[in-house]
Amino acid sequence: MQFPSSASRALGLTGLLFAAACSRDTSSLEPAPFPSGGAIFGDAVGAGVDFQAFAGSKTDALSSDASTKRDGAAALKVIVPGPGDPSGGYAGGAFVAQVPRDLSSYNAVTFWAKGSISAKLDVIGLGNDNTGTSKLNAQRTNIDITTNWTKYTLPIPLAARLTSERGLFFFAEGPENGAGYTLWFDEIRYETVADLGPARPSIPTLSLTAEVGATVAVTGTQVARTIGGTEQTVEASAAYFTFKSSNPAVATVSANGTITTVGVGTSTITATLGADAATGAITLRTATAPATAAPTPTRAAADVISLFSNAYTNVPVDTWSASFDQADVADVQVAGNATKRYTNLVFAAAEFITTKVNATNMTHLHLDAYMNDVANFRVKLVDFGPNNVFGGGDDSEHEVAVSALSTPALVANVWNSIDIPLSQFAGLSRRANLAQLIIVGSSPTVYLDNVYFYKSGVPPAAGGPATAAPAPTFAAANTLAIYSNAYTSSGVDTWSADWDQADVADVRIGNDDAKRYSNVVFAGIEFISKQVNAASMTHFSMDVWTPDATAAPAVFKIKLVDFGANGVYQGGDDSEHEITLTAATTPALGTGAWVRLDVPFTAFPGLTARAHLAQLIFSGDLKTVYVDNILVHR
Repeated sequence: MQFPSSASRALGLTGLLFAAACSRDTSSLEPAPFPSGGAIFGDAVGAGVDFQAFAGSKTDALSSDASTKRDGAAALKVIVPGPGDPSGGYAGGAFVAQVPRDLSSYNAVTFWAKGSISAKLDVIGLGNDNTGTSKLNAQRTNIDITTNWTKYTLPIPLAARLTSERGLFFFAEGPENGAGYTLWFDEIRYETVADLGPARPSIPTLSLTAEVGATVAVTGTQVARTIGGTEQTVEASAAYFTFKSSNPAVATVSANGTITTVGVGTSTITATLGADAATGAITLRTATAPATAAPTPTRAAADVISLFSNAYTNVPVDTWSASFDQADVADVQVAGNATKRYTNLVFAAAEFITTKVNATNMTHLHLDAYMNDVANFRVKLVDFGPNNVFGGGDDSEHEVAVSALSTPALVANVWNSIDIPLSQFAGLSRRANLAQLIIVGSSPTVYLDNVYFYKSGVPPAAGGPATAAPAPTFAAANTLAIYSNAYTSSGVDTWSADWDQADVADVRIGNDDAKRYSNVVFAGIEFISKQVNAASMTHFSMDVWTPDATAAPAVFKIKLVDFGANGVYQGGDDSEHEITLTAATTPALGTGAWVRLDVPFTAFPGLTARAHLAQLIFSGDLKTVYVDNILVHR
């Protein structure tokens, strides 16, 4: 634990000045040894030692207490603040030597402590000089404190390293069970403890993948010992250890435990603590960055909502690495192409909350990803719901995993074009207010490009239309299209309302888009947010294809609903009308062929207004229906 430095509260030595009457040759003299005194607090803070409160702590937490002491004249009293205390959120700081100390002759720091209540002391340690650059930190956490004076021991991981150390002792403690309390220390000193068991050092056992030129800090290094028959583990800085790379041409390790990858291949990092071999090993595989850009997308721009791609106009994204994620992101050029590079990736969140994405009419999520480790890669989409607020009660989300075992399989160190059907995000109950895309992966470095949603019609099912519906030829100036490739469509909120009984799919027939309805009892199409003003229009038109029998008594019903001048469903001025079509009506139903149902509005007498058309509902005996070119015209 490294705490930020702040102003010190010092009890220091007055400097000594002297002058010599004549000069002498000092070239053969050895440097003066550092002092080796181990006293930190007896009846007072030791000579040459400053106490420095950590930033954010209660700076006046410490005082001398002559009434509650373990031995001698006084103990060190610590007032641990309660929650919300304006003087500081916790008590803590470092005892720092004004002049570095040679502590290599000791094997432990010992102290006595008690509390006004039984508590768990958050952390005590050594090697923190409160500069933010300490290298030889060692600490214990969650130490049981009782209401009786008890002696505690913090073993030094490797005393031979402490030949020039200023960070003598530190502690930090916050409220217990929602309240402050009083903590006392006494007789804090370095000493040689007789009953320390042998050191059992360890480093993590990990398998990592990193790019050539990357650095990886070794963390999680520990030293276990038995003290008085009790097992005790100290979290020790990697700088206490000596590391070795099995393949220095692939990776080197600095004295403070920083691994630098220098070539392509595999290396195993092991360590010793003095003469003791550490358990654990880090297997490091290295790889190179992509030499070529991701493939250029070729999908029609009209079928794409892009978050990031040079091939399309992108919708605004607030951030590609949200404040709550665990990743670093950078904009890089790969073979001249803009690319996102994530490093130190645990999970990364791209947020587009300001400009949410309506992917209701999209069928897939696409992204191109280049990664070094393909054991696990997951993508989550989050929709904020109609209220557009995170945590508003109508959010939905779902995560999809892909890997080397997926179909198609991910491959390491190449660009993977990942296409995920939005139907696989089963828990994503809505897609009209998408606000977050989150990636999680086993690879610490991931390159991303061409992140977009798209619609891709599936081929017609067997027995479906072989050719697209004939393109309508109504003049564009006289036409308002709800859905048609031939015109600019006004847009639809949903092609299958949550209250209907039908299944809908996007299909591609040749180069034309269409909708395929199956299992139809009744299907509800809503365009409430983009109501159609057909007041000046004379006809409603749609193209229909069905494989079902249309001979009598089969019927196909079409209902139009207008929400009235107030634009609100059941606002008191709604109107609607339903017509019934058969093989004998004009227009007539037909089987296995596209039929253009071009119906004058006069056939909808109950539809008393047409300026706020908001719903189209069809039902009847046809269970499978393909529809296209839904429009009004004059």
